[in-house]
Amino acid sequence: MAELKLRLQEENFEKTVTVHQDIFIIGRLPQCDLYLPSGGVSRYHARLVKTHAGVWTIEDLGSKNGTQVNERLINSPQELHHGDTIWLGDVSLVVMLHYPWEALATRQELASGGGTIFRNVKQLQQQWIQADSHNGNLVNKDKTIDRLRDLVDIARNLSAAAAIEEIFSQVQQVVFRYLKSIDRLALLIDVTDSGKLVLMNAGTRKISQQKYLLSDDSWISHSICQKVFEEKIAIQTADAQKDERFAGEQSILVKGIRSAMAVPLWDENKVVGVLYADAHLSSYHWIKEGEEELSFFSALANLVASSVQRWLLVEKLKSQEVIRQRLERYHSPAVVQQLIAVGALPDGRLPPKESEISILFADLVGFTEIAERLKPTQIAELLNILFEEMLQEVFAYGGTLDKYIGDCIMAFFGAPEPQADHADRAVTTAMGMLTRLEHLNARHFWQEPLQLRIAINSGKAVVGDVGSSQRVEYTALGATINLAARMEAVCPPGECIVSEDTYHLLSKPSYFQKMGDYRFKGINRLVSIYQTNMH
Repeated sequence: MAELKLRLQEENFEKTVTVHQDIFIIGRLPQCDLYLPSGGVSRYHARLVKTHAGVWTIEDLGSKNGTQVNERLINSPQELHHGDTIWLGDVSLVVMLHYPWEALATRQELASGGGTIFRNVKQLQQQWIQADSHNGNLVNKDKTIDRLRDLVDIARNLSAAAAIEEIFSQVQQVVFRYLKSIDRLALLIDVTDSGKLVLMNAGTRKISQQKYLLSDDSWISHSICQKVFEEKIAIQTADAQKDERFAGEQSILVKGIRSAMAVPLWDENKVVGVLYADAHLSSYHWIKEGEEELSFFSALANLVASSVQRWLLVEKLKSQEVIRQRLERYHSPAVVQQLIAVGALPDGRLPPKESEISILFADLVGFTEIAERLKPTQIAELLNILFEEMLQEVFAYGGTLDKYIGDCIMAFFGAPEPQADHADRAVTTAMGMLTRLEHLNARHFWQEPLQLRIAINSGKAVVGDVGSSQRVEYTALGATINLAARMEAVCPPGECIVSEDTYHLLSKPSYFQKMGDYRFKGINRLVSIYQTNMH
């Protein structure tokens, strides 16, 4: 029977709870078996039940926010598998199922129990190729040569496959050709390198069932696959329904699976997934030929592992390129490289977090009047030239472009990577912007000389991806940003002003002099403003 544990995960906190009874209540009341004092959890939220077959299920008890398993809302009792994530409101619990199987021998006697073989993968890699050649007869030696040729052909075809669909198609052809007993085949891969296996493709001899295999993976024994993945062993059961170690596997019982085998995809360096197969037949065939078929399955998986690793690497490079192209529109090249080094994040988003930053607003003086005299195409031309020049200063000092607001540039320093000198960087950028514009005006790049107003404020802000599922924006939010936006209105043309908070962070505050104390809309205090004194 399976032992159930729940891993409670919260920010900076993790706790493991062992479920000791067959009926286990989770809720917000202290008398619940698992007390979760969270506002999103109902008083009696959900119930865990161990069935007579030893299967653990969860059902919602009419909670306000519902119960989810792997982000799917459940409406009836749901079977739990190792690695599942349960969501109760805003609280998550990770399911850990432990099967107290006995220590693995190199082989279990097939005549006993359900006829289950547990084998170390290394022991299987040469076995199928050798074809019992220890008997020394010529027939077996010829068979060994034939099998080596077959593996060379298989390896050649797999190396030519680029997409995961092509890889699986090659594997499916080989398995169904060599293993006549196999009815269904599945390829599971740890795509995110998190230890969580994902069904990538599945095949069956009955083409009519193909769509069903991919839409519902309940026919796969997830506990067998997880054990194979974690312990680098090959497992084959000749009759799972008679083996008490699989009594908790509802999928095996309900689907009538008698035989199943699974092998890890690895090349002695890293396990990247599992190759799983099952058959609807009696145990006689696999009692007789099971170990030889398992050794072939393992040898094949070893070849598949290399192809899958190559595919994962290509997908990672594609993902990094997409991330790079997106981020290079907003960040300096150095920051982009740091973000990619961290790796792809869940949902492709950078989660909002509080940071110490300096925010810069650079606005074109008199733009409304200028725009009145220009055609739309001329306005676009002006802003494109101006933004291209000004952004070079932002990126040169490790700044991040937040957005363009009409003729205004909003940029910040200190995120996503912390920068202790964010205030100095912002001020240096502002001085560079003003100097660049002077040079542009000297070259008469436009019909008339242009001027900027630049305002800088420093403090805490929430920085990260904000938006809907269709569109997100990497931005900074908070009172620090609001004050900087208000300050820009009192800045003299062609100048840079900073708040008192920014002024005290500067390594060379002498470049600024106090301009005065100001009140701004929505801010119930006087704000000291400092202006450059270098002119």
